[in-house]
Amino acid sequence: MGKTLGIILIIGGIVVGAIIVALMMVYRSEGSLTSGAATLGIVIGFLVLVLPQLGFGAFLLMRGKQEAAVAESAGKQRKMLGIIKARGQVPISDLAIELHCSRDEIQGMLYELVNMGLYSGYINWPEGTLYSSQASELRTLDRCKNCSGQLELAGKGVIRCPYCGTEYFLP
Repeated sequence: MGKTLGIILIIGGIVVGAIIVALMMVYRSEGSLTSGAATLGIVIGFLVLVLPQLGFGAFLLMRGKQEAAVAESAGKQRKMLGIIKARGQVPISDLAIELHCSRDEIQGMLYELVNMGLYSGYINWPEGTLYSSQASELRTLDRCKNCSGQLELAGKGVIRCPYCGTEYFLP
């Protein structure tokens, strides 16, 4: 909203400036004003009407761009959290592709989410995989109680035995 209003104010300031110049030129050509008075009218009109409008418009435009960047970053963080929670474990390379960002950006977003208390789990940097907090419980439950097969994370809070199909639901 701020970006749009900023653009409108800038365009309005340009239009007001053009009107001031045109009016002063018309009055000057009619002989109603001397050239000094017309110049003074243009200067005062720009100082009082045009420059504040252009300045405030530029401020709103820049602020709107910053807000859009923050909103985009927050959207990526929400999407990243959703992916991790839904899948349980996610390779960083997959996140980078889905979020259209680099590994360093993923790492920065992850640390921001941890600082905000929104992400809990663990990450294996050398392997390049993020695990949800439910996946961390996989460490204590690694063998199937039915067939003793190696368990795999199947999704949010679900561990599955690929051998016998038994599923374990974690809190």
